[in-house]
Amino acid sequence: MSNRTVASQQNKDEWEIAADNAREAASSAGEMVNHAGAAVGAMASQAANDMGKRVDDLTASAGAGIQTLGERLRKVAPKGGVSQAVGRTVKDSGEYIENAKLSGMSSDLAELIRQNPIPSVLIALGLGWFVGRKLGN
Repeated sequence: MSNRTVASQQNKDEWEIAADNAREAASSAGEMVNHAGAAVGAMASQAANDMGKRVDDLTASAGAGIQTLGERLRKVAPKGGVSQAVGRTVKDSGEYIENAKLSGMSSDLAELIRQNPIPSVLIALGLGWFVGRKLGN
C-alpha cells in the first residue's frame, strides 16, 4: 500500500469518527431538549393547576361575601317585600358561587350553551355589537 493510500484511509477514518461524534452530540442535544421541554411542560401544567386552585379559592371567597350580603339584605328588609326576594336571590347566588367556584360555573355555562345554541349565538352577537359600539365612541 502506498503512503498516499494510507493517508487517504486515515483521513477517511478521521472523517467517519468526526461524523459519528457529531451524530452522538446531536442525539445527546436532542435528548436534552426533550427532557427540558418535558420539564417546562410539567412546570407550566403545575403552575396552571395552582393558578386554577387559587382562582377557585378566590371565587369561593367572593361567593361567601355575596352570601353574607344577601343575608344582611334579608335581615334589614321589610318582611314579605320585594327586598326580601332580592336578599334571598343574592344569598342563593352567593351560595352557588361559593360551592360551584369558577370551574363549576364555566362547566354550567358550557352546558347551558350546548342546550341553547341559537339564543347563545344571538346573545354573543348582541354583546359583540354593544362592546363594539362602546369601544368605537
